[in-house]
Formats: sequence, structure tokens, C-alpha cells
Amino acid sequence: MDPALDNVFWHALVGSHAQFAVGSGGARRYAPGLSPIIAFEDVERPDFASLAPHCEVGEKLYCSGWFGAVPAGWQLHVEAPMDRMVWGADVEPPDAPVDDALPLQAPRDADATVELAELTKPGPFGPRTIELGDYLGCFDAERRLVAMAGERVQAGLLREISGVCTHPEFQGRGLARRLMAMLIRRQLQRGETPFLNVLPSNAGAHALYRRMGFRVRVETNVRIISRG
Repeated sequence: MDPALDNVFWHALVGSHAQFAVGSGGARRYAPGLSPIIAFEDVERPDFASLAPHCEVGEKLYCSGWFGAVPAGWQLHVEAPMDRMVWGADVEPPDAPVDDALPLQAPRDADATVELAELTKPGPFGPRTIELGDYLGCFDAERRLVAMAGERVQAGLLREISGVCTHPEFQGRGLARRLMAMLIRRQLQRGETPFLNVLPSNAGAHALYRRMGFRVRVETNVRIISRG
């Protein structure tokens, strides 16, 4: 197992995604608008002093792998277990591609992606998230985005599948799953290892990802915190 999986957001923010990061010392975050994710070099001794100047008061931020006490001046909103799953199948995903899938681009599609993410809650998402990798979407006849999937974190050859969601009116058609399969094929062709994060409580998604070839490699936690 790649040791970067244990602290994958840190490895991304000081490595392959350093151009998208802000921070100093032992703390980094994705720049505002990209994705509200923070990371610490040492999760047992998190460098909140270096992080604070880069966070707005009240801004809700996601952090994984940190279990320690919440320092003064910060507030904990949510804490939950999280599974980090890694592609482990011997063959490429069998799903047929979505014929009308389109690449999502910022700023053109930013509002549509945020609107769908706010409706379906796939995890931390910002108006610039689709700048972090390939994002694919399906639109209805009224040009409404109804399904999407994309790539968020990149840490070396580890590449995250993220932002997987479908509008409630279009669920049950396999759109997001097939968009995922298209991205997984691209990643495998580039020699990358697909991975994703999912809450164990999301039983439906967990079962789907296992059927697609993902296996749990790291059990960690996720916290939502804010400054002030």
C-alpha cells in the first residue's frame, strides 16, 4: 500500500497539487474556491498557527486523519468515520461509456456543478473544484447538469474519484457510475491508481464501489471545523 494514503491530502498539497495550495509550516489547504480541505504534515501535532492566516472566520473546512483536541479559537462541527477505498480489480470497469458525457470546465460550468453538489451533498465542493482534474457531466434537454463525476486529489500516482452525484430525478440510470468508469479507464491508462473516500454509513455507495472494484485500504475519520 502506498504510504501516501495515510495522509493523502498533505502529500497532494505539497506535491502534485502544490500549485493549488496555500499555507506554510506544517499546514496546507486548497486555495479558497477550489475545495475547502486542509491538511497537516503531522496529524498528531497539527500546526494550527500556520493554518489560521489562510482561513476566514466561520469558513467550514474538512480535515481527515486528525483525532486530537480542538485548539482554542477553533470549533468542531462534525466528526465521522471515513473509508479510503483503492481500486483493486484486475480488469478495467465493464460499464459502457455515457455517449453524451461532456467535459466540465471552469468558469463555464462552475455554477451548474455547485448547484448539483449543493443538492446532492457528494462532499466538499467549491466553484473551482473542477479545475483540479477531469470532470465529466451529463445534461438534460434544458441544459441542466444532472450527473457528474470527476478527479479531485492527486498525490503522485494516486488519483481520487470525487464529486460523484446524480440529480434525484435522474437516479437509477447508472449515469454517475458510468462516468466514474470512464474516469477510471483514463487513470489506469495513465498508470495511476484510482481511489476514493466514502462514509461507511453510506451503505449504497459503499456497496456500489465494492462492486466496481474498490477495496477499503485505510479507515480514518473526517472532521469539519472552522476558525473563530
